[in-house]
Amino acid sequence: MIRVLGMMSGTSMDGVDAAMIDTDGVRIGRFGRSAFRAYSDNEAAALHASLGRWPGEDGVADAAALSVAGHAAMAADFPEAELIGYHGQTLAHDPQGRGTHQAGDGFALACETDRPVVWDFRSEDVRQGGEGAPLAPFFHWACADWAVGQGHLPAQPVAFLNLGGVGNITWVDPTAAAPESPGACLAFDTGPANAPINDLMRRRLRRSHDEGGALAARGRAEAGIVADFLRHPYFDRPPPKSLDRDQFADLAAAITPLSDADAAATLVAALAGAVAAGFRWLPDVPSVLLVCGGGRRNPVIMARLAEVLPCEIRPVEAAGLDGDMLEAQAFGWLAARVMRGLPTSGPTTTGVPAPCCGGRISHPRRRFFVTRP
Repeated sequence: MIRVLGMMSGTSMDGVDAAMIDTDGVRIGRFGRSAFRAYSDNEAAALHASLGRWPGEDGVADAAALSVAGHAAMAADFPEAELIGYHGQTLAHDPQGRGTHQAGDGFALACETDRPVVWDFRSEDVRQGGEGAPLAPFFHWACADWAVGQGHLPAQPVAFLNLGGVGNITWVDPTAAAPESPGACLAFDTGPANAPINDLMRRRLRRSHDEGGALAARGRAEAGIVADFLRHPYFDRPPPKSLDRDQFADLAAAITPLSDADAAATLVAALAGAVAAGFRWLPDVPSVLLVCGGGRRNPVIMARLAEVLPCEIRPVEAAGLDGDMLEAQAFGWLAARVMRGLPTSGPTTTGVPAPCCGGRISHPRRRFFVTRP
């Protein structure tokens, strides 16, 4: 087992999650302490201004430097970490076109922290023909395996629904020998999740999010807008599949005439409808759907999911896991896998033709990279 610090700044762009995990890249030995650093208004504005941009374009270098500085500050509080998993900040994701872009230089972070850093987890998967996302599914298998061992879950298929900026679901069979085994995992992005709601709050009310779903609770969803949204061809496309944060810009435009409360309620209904549409692709109805990410703290979202889904829904804490830190822990676990040359994605998670080990390894003071085959 190695002590790894995983760090994640997601598409919600609210800050940096950092979490320790003891792992060999297969099993989870122990979950360690964690922390969160919120972005300042200026930092968040700089990152938002760079969305959709690629290396060399205006603002990207500043966004990358901001990402490295913020993550280095977090890592300083975890001197026990022997290895760092650094996701970087996703600015653009176009796997069928230009590729995928996570801003932030892992070598610079390695030098700042004086520890080896695994980073750029998605590019190799995309290079080999995969979607490059989602990347947490293999870790979800490890979490289910751990939770079964701890007595928190039955040894039956379960599903994890992560509601960050974009939603993604993973169906896992914890009895499989490994996450890359046939039938062990199926994963895909479900659709927009918190990002449109957060953007609405920021644009109209200058707030970062809808605290407790209070605004959405006062509104009424516009059924016609939700129905039009669910006709998007993405929902008829079989998985694996992934989304860019702003791929559903038409939804944001459609809610423009609505009141604040009705707009928020409509976005919640669209989120839940997208998840329900995704259930058609699962191998079987899971024994339980474990919800992680910021969306699980919104009671309006959780209630709407319960209305439209055919299984029990619980926050992931019911399985002994930390829904706020699961993605940070995932990139710690994935970093350990990359160090061992183990697969981080596969045909049923990203659509890559064969199990793929993505990620680059950077060591402090020595500018060289190793890309695992």
